Amino acid sequence: MRKRTIALLAFAGLAVGVVGFFFVAPGVVEAGRNKIEPVGPIISEAGRGFQDTIDLHADTLLWDRDLLGTVARGHVDLTRLRQGGVALQVFASVTNSPAGMNVERNETAQFDMIMPLVIAQRQSPRTWSSTLERALFHAQKLEDAAARSDGRLRVLRSPEDIERLFADRNANAQAECGDPGAGDCLRWPVGGMLALEGLQVLEGEIDNIDRLHAAGYIMAGLAHFIDNPFSGSMHGASRAGLSESGRAAVARMEELGMIVDLAHASPQAIDDVLAMARRPVVSSHGGVRGTCPNNRNLSDEQVRGIAATGGIVGIGYWPTAVCGLTVEAIVRALLHVRDVAGIDHVALGSDFDGAVTVGFDAASVQAIATALIEAGLSPEDIAKIMGGNARRVLSEGIRPL
Repeated sequence: MRKRTIALLAFAGLAVGVVGFFFVAPGVVEAGRNKIEPVGPIISEAGRGFQDTIDLHADTLLWDRDLLGTVARGHVDLTRLRQGGVALQVFASVTNSPAGMNVERNETAQFDMIMPLVIAQRQSPRTWSSTLERALFHAQKLEDAAARSDGRLRVLRSPEDIERLFADRNANAQAECGDPGAGDCLRWPVGGMLALEGLQVLEGEIDNIDRLHAAGYIMAGLAHFIDNPFSGSMHGASRAGLSESGRAAVARMEELGMIVDLAHASPQAIDDVLAMARRPVVSSHGGVRGTCPNNRNLSDEQVRGIAATGGIVGIGYWPTAVCGLTVEAIVRALLHVRDVAGIDHVALGSDFDGAVTVGFDAASVQAIATALIEAGLSPEDIAKIMGGNARRVLSEGIRPL
């Protein structure tokens, strides 16, 4: 009887552990990684009038969370995007994250922390060991959310999709409240676009670029926190530039209409891309050393190089990017890019839901517009920073050559 009781207790303990791993742990992990330390962002009525914001980077698809729901964790969902005047959100696919990840140096062989996360989230076994399958899963996840959204969320793949989105947002705003510039006039629909965070997702095969483009990916970073066969990482062990296959991958992306993203790329890889780029490139999320000097951020020379292609620098909202949590820290970085490269090359790239702590979520993005007004910028220049520049580069960059 005693042995049976012990066995039953052991089984019960195992069952509780399994339930906790698969149904509790993912939410607990996410809540611990994507924090908000409120900084009391101020949003003026004039700031609320900026309803065409574009954010170049959020990692929301990584987490076990419904985009259409409203939960008390993380930084992004459809409701909060609408509340914050975000017209278009670029959703990144994070497919590899090394144990002990840091901005200085990560070995390629470090344990992949995404694997236990996807297992705990009860994803298909095909995603457990394949970065390619993880990216395809994320693309389907966004498509499924859009299909359930009753038209409130659209997946955008072409310049025509982008123009239609903004036309419909303006038409819907006029129908709902008569004044699309009114601060209390929230707009539908919201657009979503897909980006890859690192070419490790190709699993060594350049042909997978075509497969991922067909799945909806319109932007791709060269590397994430580790080196891969195509490019060195800013945080990798080698600091290598583009390999021959990396150069071929960049050329193929430009042919298809995929935007090359230099965020996380090694300095040599950045130089290599800038020397061969035939169309605008971006740094989707990060900061600048002019206001926050560290290995994660861009030098003034790199900022000018990106601008020379016609591209944009997306400024993030977390401490490593801007050396603070406040809106003022973000604005300092935005204005530095303006001063170095010109107003046409400044953009937003929050890194929301990217295992970062921020001072506000997507519902309060208009605090940035408010701070830019306070800094004395014209409405035209603020509109460029909040989304106009990104709209131009996205539309140009996703046209096939």
